[in-house]
Amino acid sequence: MRVLVTGSNGLIGRAVLAFLTAEGHTVFCLTRPQSRHQDRMIHWDPVAGSINKGELENFDAVVHLAGETIVGRWTPAKKARILDSRVKGTRLLCESLANLNERPPVLVAASAVGYYGDGGDKLMTEESSVGSLYLSGVTKAWEEATWPARASGIRVVNLRIGFVLSKASGGLAAMLLPFKLGLGGRVGSGRQYLSWIAIDDVVGVIAHAIRTDTLHGPVNAVAPNPVTNREFTKALGSVLGRPTIFPMPVFAAHLAMGEMADNLLLASARVDPVRLRETAYEFKCPDIRGALRHVLGRN
Repeated sequence: MRVLVTGSNGLIGRAVLAFLTAEGHTVFCLTRPQSRHQDRMIHWDPVAGSINKGELENFDAVVHLAGETIVGRWTPAKKARILDSRVKGTRLLCESLANLNERPPVLVAASAVGYYGDGGDKLMTEESSVGSLYLSGVTKAWEEATWPARASGIRVVNLRIGFVLSKASGGLAAMLLPFKLGLGGRVGSGRQYLSWIAIDDVVGVIAHAIRTDTLHGPVNAVAPNPVTNREFTKALGSVLGRPTIFPMPVFAAHLAMGEMADNLLLASARVDPVRLRETAYEFKCPDIRGALRHVLGRN
């Protein structure tokens, strides 16, 4: 296949690029001109709204992962970049794909379980309503920006990705040092749910979405066994062989991260991957301890 990937410098993008290349597919990266990639690049500038539409013809699939990182202090400017990079970039890409002579059959577009907001103990499915947090509004607008592609007949899969487990970068990688030093612990009450997924399964789900013609619309890209923050903390400490006796109180989370704490650390997302189960996706890492052992090389 000829596959076009955006966000190829990110955690998921790098893994997808390596996987598709290893399988023998021809992969092109849609990147800004200053990107580190040298081969098979197509340039765009989602901020300026520029893209060479002629170079987008004749792809078998597009994987859209680009977006401003949500890590960092959420100033008004940062929040605007988080929203605009997702909505404007997605709309530009989807309008461009919709106007091609040879449109790709499928677009797999990143979204996030932040769509559901703070759901407490309620089990969320793809049919659940949007939440009320900042990231809920962002992900709703992000998914809606794919409409031009869907309206043109492209099969669009909106992957609502959970907390990605990888030691390369991302949230888990940032947690490793304090946990290895024995300074880890639950956040707040620890009762809030975390819907997670190992990086190998993120890549597997994307490949599954490309080849499964019946899959479209929102798809929860999470493992089938969400855990509470307390359970996750204990599992990580156990895998690392370290105690987890230093909890982070709510006020400390707010002091350190501000609004981001409410959206990422304290919100409860108990999410069920219904559509992956219905289309017979087989998870490589279905339980948290096994997943942590795998991604951290502790097997």
